Amino acid sequence: MTLFSRASRLRHLRLLPASALLFAAHTILASDTPAAVKAKTPVGPDRAASYYHYGLAHLYEDLAVNAGRSDYATQAVEEYKLALGADPNSTLLQNGLADLYFKIGRIREAVAAAQEQVNRDPNDFDAHALLGKVYLRSLGDMQSPQSGQMLQMAITEYEKLAQLKPNDVETHLLLGQLYGFNHDSAKAEAQFKAAQKIDSNSEEVILNMARLYTEQGDIQRAADTLNSVPVPDRTARTEYALGTSYDQLHKPKDAIAAYRRSVDLDPDNLDTQRALANALLADGQLEDALKILNVIVTTEPQDAQSQIHIAEIQRRQGHYDQALETIKKAKPLAQDSLELTYNEALIYDSLGRYDDASAVLIKLVADSAHADGKYTDAEKANRAIFLDRLAIIRREQNKTAEAVAAYKQLIDLGEGYLKSGYQGQIDAYRDAHQWKEATSVAAEASKALPKDRNVQLMYAGQLADVGQVEQGIALAKAQLSTAPSKLDDRDVYLALAQIYTRIKRFKDASEQIDKAAALTSRPDEKLYVAFLRGTLYDRQKLYDQAEVEFRNALAIDPQNATVLNYLGYMFADRGTHLPEALTLIRKAVELDPQNGAYLDSLGWVYFKSGQYALAEENLRKANERINTDPTVHDHLGEVYEKTGKLKQAVAQWERSMTEYAHSLPADADPADVAKVQRKLENARVKLAKASTVSDKAVK
Repeated sequence: MTLFSRASRLRHLRLLPASALLFAAHTILASDTPAAVKAKTPVGPDRAASYYHYGLAHLYEDLAVNAGRSDYATQAVEEYKLALGADPNSTLLQNGLADLYFKIGRIREAVAAAQEQVNRDPNDFDAHALLGKVYLRSLGDMQSPQSGQMLQMAITEYEKLAQLKPNDVETHLLLGQLYGFNHDSAKAEAQFKAAQKIDSNSEEVILNMARLYTEQGDIQRAADTLNSVPVPDRTARTEYALGTSYDQLHKPKDAIAAYRRSVDLDPDNLDTQRALANALLADGQLEDALKILNVIVTTEPQDAQSQIHIAEIQRRQGHYDQALETIKKAKPLAQDSLELTYNEALIYDSLGRYDDASAVLIKLVADSAHADGKYTDAEKANRAIFLDRLAIIRREQNKTAEAVAAYKQLIDLGEGYLKSGYQGQIDAYRDAHQWKEATSVAAEASKALPKDRNVQLMYAGQLADVGQVEQGIALAKAQLSTAPSKLDDRDVYLALAQIYTRIKRFKDASEQIDKAAALTSRPDEKLYVAFLRGTLYDRQKLYDQAEVEFRNALAIDPQNATVLNYLGYMFADRGTHLPEALTLIRKAVELDPQNGAYLDSLGWVYFKSGQYALAEENLRKANERINTDPTVHDHLGEVYEKTGKLKQAVAQWERSMTEYAHSLPADADPADVAKVQRKLENARVKLAKASTVSDKAVK
């Protein structure tokens, strides 16, 4: 009887019940043991007896693993030991016993058995592999005190395995991952590249290399690595990883394309569908994102995160009541979700329910507060978002003191939040036309952050605005670099250009923009230079040149709300290109629905188009959010006068004149002030005549 036929018969026995199987196995093994071997003790290894006990050990091992019975596991161990007693030098048996210990969770004995075999044969691949598996399993809790030691032991074993089998792809991959855990990026990359040489088409190799580059912060290299795989050869996993890389690079269109290919390859993967929806949302493709999210929620009604995103889309589309209903529906599914609660506040803000929005945000700020004032980076980021939005709503409510108090709490978060805290206070005071207070905070910020160039430029701009023009210009110029490289001077030139534009020194402004343009290379930098040129031309009433610059900026970023609004308003104010102006401004409002300036532009383009009801609706919303802006009051006065509401028109123009009186010189063009004054006087005359006629009619 051959060993092959014996093994074959034993395998077929697995179909029998356990008791019958064991009886049959004993019979087969016993019948295959020659009588002469049974009768005497051999001088050398007793291979027949060893095989007999090994067969039983293997059988008990299968039963132990499949049935989960500890008695079978114990019996398997005993049979392995008997087999080793008959053949002590058997590598197969020694490794088999070590592997059994590992399978049944007797880790220390597994290590001891494998180590014994390694001591006997330092080049035993299976023994090293088992030790490597044991140490890998022990790495599950990377916070344990022994984790560092276990990591080093695992690395040692896999280094040996890579030496013993240099062409084993999986070994190189595991070793590379271990080096990555150990923050040894160079060695990790070397192992992944070694695996790639062995199998250049391995998906696991590509994914691991991309993951390593991502962990190193080199997202572009990760994307390039994934992109190196030809599109026909990519799997859904590769496309998903590529989409994630593009997300991190803030390239939503590329991310969308990758996620779509991943969905095509694996249509039922909800994680990929969620990622695609989020990328579409980031790119402003709200309808397409909404369709996917609705499918996800239909498939998985308990997916609160997708419902939160649906509510966000509904809010951005202006369907505020629907958005609030969606949030309420999601609440029971994610009661502790900060994102859900924050979105609820945004919806209340959009509805003009400022007290409700403030209450929600005040609770978020309170709930996220720590008595000791210590926060993780993530907690700081969340608190900063809550405080900033609370301050914005307070500004919309004309509660300047409360807004400033919220921004001061931002400063309390420490380095990284000082600048935004100071800038927020300055903006709040500027909204309220409290120029002295704004300048005082700017001076405080300048003193607190003396080496921060942007803070110094902010102070310089504030000084120039309040009439200390030469001091502001001198402070800005003092920020110019003395180093040979002048790349850092770009921001200084742009700041000077803004100062000169506001004080109508247009030639000086143009020169500064030219200097900044010479130091500009990135698309976002080019966009800002084009935008500033456009505003400079607009202030000079060179509208054709301004339009060219704004369109250049939009060619770089079609989703830039500031540029969309500016170009649309410029058209609307001149009464030209009104359909395009409406499209541009609507897009800006869609991107930032709570922006009062954008709502004013939308109301104004409706007015110019003769849609007075829509004009009034949007201008009233704008007036709620930025009611210290004389232009908004002027526009609303125009609507009221056109629709026969003469008293309201007079009230708005009076308020416009009041706000002009408190505005900065740069924001109160004498020609604009004169126009409002004439409209107010004419309206008062009409109102007086109408009152006289009414009195005569009564008599």
